Amino acid sequence: MAQRQPSFTVRLNSLVAQTRLGKHFKLLDRNTTFTTELRAGTATFLTMAYILAVNATIIANSGGTCTVSDCIPLCSDPNITLSKCPTHLLIRPDISCKYPPVNPGYAACVERTRRDLIVATAASSLIGCTIMGVFANLPLALAPGMGANAYFAYSVVGFHGSGTVPYKTALTAIFLEGLIFLLISAVGFRAKLAQLVPKPVRVSSSAGIGLFLAFIGLQSNEGIGLIGYSPSTLLTLGGCPRKDLAALGPVIATVNGSVSLVPNGTISEKILCLGNRMESPTLWLGLVGFVIIAYCLMKNVKGAMIYGIVFVTVISWVRRTPVTVFPGTELGDSEFQYFKKVVDVHMIKTTAGALSFKGMSKGAFWEALLTFLYVDILDTTGTLYSMARFAGFADLNGDFEGQYFAFMADASSIVVGSLLGTSPVTTYIESSAGIREGGRTGLMALTVAGYFFLAFFFTPLLASIPPWAIGPPLILVGVMMMKCVVDINWDDIREAIPAFVTILLMPFTYSIAYGLVGGIGTYLVLHAEELVTKYVIKKEMSNANQGDHDKAIQV
Repeated sequence: MAQRQPSFTVRLNSLVAQTRLGKHFKLLDRNTTFTTELRAGTATFLTMAYILAVNATIIANSGGTCTVSDCIPLCSDPNITLSKCPTHLLIRPDISCKYPPVNPGYAACVERTRRDLIVATAASSLIGCTIMGVFANLPLALAPGMGANAYFAYSVVGFHGSGTVPYKTALTAIFLEGLIFLLISAVGFRAKLAQLVPKPVRVSSSAGIGLFLAFIGLQSNEGIGLIGYSPSTLLTLGGCPRKDLAALGPVIATVNGSVSLVPNGTISEKILCLGNRMESPTLWLGLVGFVIIAYCLMKNVKGAMIYGIVFVTVISWVRRTPVTVFPGTELGDSEFQYFKKVVDVHMIKTTAGALSFKGMSKGAFWEALLTFLYVDILDTTGTLYSMARFAGFADLNGDFEGQYFAFMADASSIVVGSLLGTSPVTTYIESSAGIREGGRTGLMALTVAGYFFLAFFFTPLLASIPPWAIGPPLILVGVMMMKCVVDINWDDIREAIPAFVTILLMPFTYSIAYGLVGGIGTYLVLHAEELVTKYVIKKEMSNANQGDHDKAIQV
């Protein structure tokens, strides 16, 4: 009887294992194969590919490099087209043109910035995964981190640049933070720095960031629109169709009781629901996407986030429907024309190299830098060690092969990401999907890098993903980040209160930094007596030792 020949896959794996490539990545030593690594990399990319559209959308809400100069003059008479409008009827734009109702010129600039940021996200992820795979030889993928991007866009830079630090200066904060992280990683100081933050704040910060992301995903501009503004309770149930939403503006009341708009007051987006709550078609489409993702996660289906996003997005691509992402407006028509290209190599024109060192003397700049540094150290340290334990690499002390280069890869990626115009890059917990599939080497990370490279060519499709398709993943990422609350000692009130304050303040102040400050401040107040006692005892022991030393010298 003829002996059965090994399959092509077996022969390929055996051949690759003996090559220089196989020996560099230690395929035999780590009991894995070439095809296993490819399959693991595919699984990992499917679970994190949502970041391409989500990250670009979030950061683009900061306005990027767009300024008042991008706003176009409008005609004061709406019945006259702009091309035929007399000069004396032209309205010269001021800073208010950046805010709702957003000037068409500024809106077009933001859309171009979003396309740039899709490419920047893909490029920084590609570089980060490549460095991790080649030098650290670990099955870990990197991309701009969720949480840090929201803090960057909404707390530091602010919606359309309404925050305390301009976009270009904020990138400088990330650039310097990356260099500092690179330095402390090189000298091995990162773990000690992370321990300086009280444990309840350190543990609960992940849950706070998760709620922050979920809060964003529930709103109308960046998510599904389930919650809305209430003049009496601040927040309430939303989900109104666009025609039933109204904008708000700050007003002042005079002595005689008349009310007028505050001069140069910023008009809000349409956030007040006038009726027909829960009747928005895009809300219900987004909820269907939420259920799809949740069900796939429940069944442990690889690429759960992608399936929900793709379903909602494809339906939203159909024009002349209540849920279309291409409305019959000038901007909608322009976006549809770009979408029809399908394949396009988009070059970064505005965000790359946009760093500015102006404004570094402001306290808000250093607050942002320290917050980014803390979040990155905490997030990277926790993710790397948890993934190493999950893969079986960690020893009894928690150390693992390649950890030095892993931290260096993470820090280097932050610097690269800032130069491309995006928020800090970090190691993704979604790498566990690939590890579960058998990934054990840097080949898995290189496979993910290959997929991010392919994403360069499909910018038109990625740029056409609507907010109500992005909201569900944000909410469910929040679900995943909440699991850390089980590690909080809720029976110890001195531990529970700082943890709760941290979790509470992050979404409700719309700032990760304020949550950290509140949690650390509360911890210090509640532990003041204990800290003072320890200090006094340490001082007395030091004095006693000094006295014994002086006596010994005299003898």
